[in-house]
Amino acid sequence: MKIVKLPWDHAGSPGGFEKLIYTSDQDGLQDWALARPPESGRVWVVHLHGHGSGGDQICTRADIKEHWLARYLELGLGVLSPNLRGNSWMCPEAVEDLRALLEAVRRDYGARWFCLVSGSMGGTGNLIYATVHPEDVAVVVALCPATDIASYHEWCRLNPGSIRDEIRNAIECFYGGTPGSVADRYLKHSALRHADRLTMPLFLSHAVGDEIIPVEQSRALVRRLGGCSDTTYVEIPEGNHDSPLHGSGMLDWLAETIGRAGLMS
Repeated sequence: MKIVKLPWDHAGSPGGFEKLIYTSDQDGLQDWALARPPESGRVWVVHLHGHGSGGDQICTRADIKEHWLARYLELGLGVLSPNLRGNSWMCPEAVEDLRALLEAVRRDYGARWFCLVSGSMGGTGNLIYATVHPEDVAVVVALCPATDIASYHEWCRLNPGSIRDEIRNAIECFYGGTPGSVADRYLKHSALRHADRLTMPLFLSHAVGDEIIPVEQSRALVRRLGGCSDTTYVEIPEGNHDSPLHGSGMLDWLAETIGRAGLMS
């Protein structure tokens, strides 16, 4: 993957970001990512945006910028925030784009360890990527994720309305059809089906009152993992789709896990 690097800034951002413009090796699509290298060290956070947002979410969404990004910089982490085809729900082409991006960040910035930290569509993408390419992933945080893309698509179909219709249509568009018509593409991207590949430290959180992605998606994966010692699950009573972003304790868990694993040394 060839990358063109351009300076990038946004009002109120902490600065230090570059915009990486690239052409996908999969189909020639031009896309982009934001990258902010650490002042020292080789640990990076990969932030995948939610549905309806873009690769600049980490700087343009106030709560994520003020709480998440600020903590990443305090910990001395590099940050990679890909646009990744927009609302692609980590379709197969997006997986390979991200793989090429991570390789480019290793090559150009000296990155060694990647921590995938995101929520909603981004958390779903974290789990999918970690099962397809576990060798690339040191740590996973997935907040309010879909853990089986086919059953989640069906849930959206059975619970129409609001953003659920938009999500179902986006999934069909990027996966090339419904689960019934392109079953293999969905099955290969089911974290639930391939849970045995999630051997890295994993943090999951979901709110019981989530009306966009049901809590049963996370519960099913926790049951499949069977109490794995490297998995932490925080379920928030009642709450809503955004509750895990600020009420799960994941930032403290991330700092402790990175320190315990000795990644910063």
